[in-house]
Amino acid sequence: MPQFPPVTRALLLLNILVYLLQAPAGDALLARFALWPLGPHELARLDDGGLVRVGFEPWQLVSYAFLHGSFPHIAFNMFALWMFGAPVENALGARRYTLYYLVCVLGAAVAQLATIAWFQPEDFYPTVGASGGVFGLLIAFAVFYPRARIAALYFPVPIPAPIAVVTYMLLELIFGITGTQAGVAHFAHLGGAVVGFALLRYWRAPRRRDYDDGSFR
Repeated sequence: MPQFPPVTRALLLLNILVYLLQAPAGDALLARFALWPLGPHELARLDDGGLVRVGFEPWQLVSYAFLHGSFPHIAFNMFALWMFGAPVENALGARRYTLYYLVCVLGAAVAQLATIAWFQPEDFYPTVGASGGVFGLLIAFAVFYPRARIAALYFPVPIPAPIAVVTYMLLELIFGITGTQAGVAHFAHLGGAVVGFALLRYWRAPRRRDYDDGSFR
């Protein structure tokens, strides 16, 4: 049995470790490392009753992706990371996989900040979760393994990965436009997926003939 890829393993362990630290830390980690909207900082009250000024900081473009709001939240994201991360890392190699995942996380953060600034300028709430990176992995999995079949919540019958992933993205777009599932950052998910797909296209374009096996090594 092949060894589980190192970067995916490290991401899983890091996300779980941070989640375990969130309980004793209370709101302190969210106040400093969640992704807050652009603009002036505002005062927020912590669980212990203390006041802290919160707002956007540059490091939050990455740190938010290692925080989660609940056990189901991290459980779903880590299951998807485990399921799709390993085959994508095997296709990309460790270095490009790491860069790819981080770029998807950044793309999701930028999409979320833009969505709040343009459509919800009066809202002030934090965004957390690895979903932006995970959605990038979904796109990459469909690109590298188009003959694979996926069965998930919205697809109880296994269907080809590209069809399943594109359908899922369309659902995310519909949910985002209609405001369905309030509290879910649908446009952040789409941002991670779109940026990931663009990066894959960029990597493939110069030497397409060398990638017939789907490998970027």
